[in-house]
Amino acid sequence: MDISTILKGYDLSKLTVGVLGGHSALDVCHGAKQFGFNTVCVAKKGREKTFDKYYKTREWGVGNGKSEVGCIDEVIVRDSFANVLDEDVQAKLKDMNTIFVHNRYFWVYFDDYSKVENDFQVPIFGSRTLLKIEERDQPYNQYHLLHDAGIRIPKIYKGLGASSQQLGIDRPVLVKAAEAQRGFERAFFIVSSDEEYEREGSRLEAEGKVASHWREATVEEFVVGAPVNFNYFYSPLTGELELMGTDTRRQTNLDGFLRMTASQQIEAQKEVPLKMIETGHIACTVKESILEKAFEMGEKFVAQCKKLPKDLDPSGKGMIGPFALQGAVVAEEGREDIVIFDVSFRIPGSPGVRATPYSGYLHGEAMSVGERIGLEIKSAVEQGRVEEIVT
Repeated sequence: MDISTILKGYDLSKLTVGVLGGHSALDVCHGAKQFGFNTVCVAKKGREKTFDKYYKTREWGVGNGKSEVGCIDEVIVRDSFANVLDEDVQAKLKDMNTIFVHNRYFWVYFDDYSKVENDFQVPIFGSRTLLKIEERDQPYNQYHLLHDAGIRIPKIYKGLGASSQQLGIDRPVLVKAAEAQRGFERAFFIVSSDEEYEREGSRLEAEGKVASHWREATVEEFVVGAPVNFNYFYSPLTGELELMGTDTRRQTNLDGFLRMTASQQIEAQKEVPLKMIETGHIACTVKESILEKAFEMGEKFVAQCKKLPKDLDPSGKGMIGPFALQGAVVAEEGREDIVIFDVSFRIPGSPGVRATPYSGYLHGEAMSVGERIGLEIKSAVEQGRVEEIVT
């Protein structure tokens, strides 16, 4: 795909920022509006009201007190998110001079992600090929990248080359199985031996709680620590890495169980199976003594992305814009360390990171990831460098 040719057909003075209707759409569109861009959302029929009613841009107030509210200018409603690949939708997006900001929806709602990589003829802010590395079933996935970058990850018992029949489980491990009904959702379970692994996995499969291919799932050390997601932004325009904020996950129904006493948890689990489906995030902070380690970790990640071969990153541009390294801060022998067990190669769905102070320490006031994307696009337009931030 020749991005240069597509951009030559754009009026860069009238850019529109586009999104799929979910995950981080409102964060991105709010940020885009702050920097003068129009916005467009491709929404799924039956889930469109958030965008074409509640947050649609419109006049608000009466008389001289009227003002514009909302952040979604245009909504394209289709039966499926995958319809964003339809010729008429793409034509409309290009007519609007759209730069599309992708998110995890681009993976989980498409049967063949290569169609997004090859057939979506709209410039994407960020990398259109790195996203698949998030998936642990890829030949080269996030674990390989983290390992190659020298970033600490949990001990792997299955995955990253460790795939023997006898796993040799010698401590609590997390089996990262998929949910039976929704393959993109988590149905993780914890075991402490090979025997328990087989017994518990078989039971959950028989009960229809985990997908039948659970034996193919990654098995990794269960890290006991304070969960923290480190949300970054790498700017090709400045060559600098920024820490946008830190947060932690809220998961259902895990959070409900954690509000119970131990005896209540035992009784509840007799009737209610434990699940770890992500439902939101909580802003949190970390001690300043951890920040330098967090920045070093992010810089290693960016540097390794720049080394990826052409088959993984045909653009050769590496990491562009927002990404997250998600893990836990652990205490060991009187010191703290960070262990990473998940990566997001795009904007994480956590608009609450602006409630943490780190972007404000740099920019003067707190900035959402959506606003940082809007600023980057605006700067690229002003500097004549839009091609450097899209693929």
